[in-house]
Amino acid sequence: MEEIIKVSDVFKIYQVGTQEVRALNGLSLSIAQNEYVALMGPSGSGKSTLMNILGALDTPTSGNYWLNGTDVSRLRDDALAGIRNKEIGFVFQTFNLLPRYTALENVAMPLIYAEMPKSERIDRASEVLTMVGLGDRMDHRPNELSGGQRQRVAVARALVNKPSIILADEPTGNLDTKTSYEIMALFDDIHKNGNTVILVTHEEDISRHAHRIVRLRDGVVETDEVNADRITFST
Repeated sequence: MEEIIKVSDVFKIYQVGTQEVRALNGLSLSIAQNEYVALMGPSGSGKSTLMNILGALDTPTSGNYWLNGTDVSRLRDDALAGIRNKEIGFVFQTFNLLPRYTALENVAMPLIYAEMPKSERIDRASEVLTMVGLGDRMDHRPNELSGGQRQRVAVARALVNKPSIILADEPTGNLDTKTSYEIMALFDDIHKNGNTVILVTHEEDISRHAHRIVRLRDGVVETDEVNADRITFST
């Protein structure tokens, strides 16, 4: 399979007072197109820092990160913003929805930055909301939706620009068990439709949805294994 992500000897060093903190310590990792990968590790292992670099929200102190053949690690902020908007869909634990806007308006927001005409924005946002099972909730605001429905809106927003990669950071962290499995079934469907999915989680049962489980410790890859016990659901 074609390589979509390559991280090579990446260090990320933060200055905290007079001390240097190494969040990533020479980490290397490759992910192929249409892989489904779970990133795991204890607090302080570097998984959130790696997620930020993969999502073009931060850059390495040293080392290289290639995304679809482009060395993202040395790009300026405006170029990084372009990469984020075009290539990457984000799903966060806290949903990050704008409370005053409807589900449809929240999902359409990235398309404004992509300079898509309004009628096309509405059509595309409606399409993905229907895809995630919220075709009858488009005009509802976040406070009128359940936690699971809010996360579905967030997933729809991540998909709206047809990104190469979905990055999900603890997407079930604020959900009950039943709703968590419903959201993971949605990620299974997204993967089947051709997206590369990268999932950060501390929950073993959630990680079992992925094809591959990468465990970090002390800023490096500790283990990288094919998941022989993969579980799948379908929406």
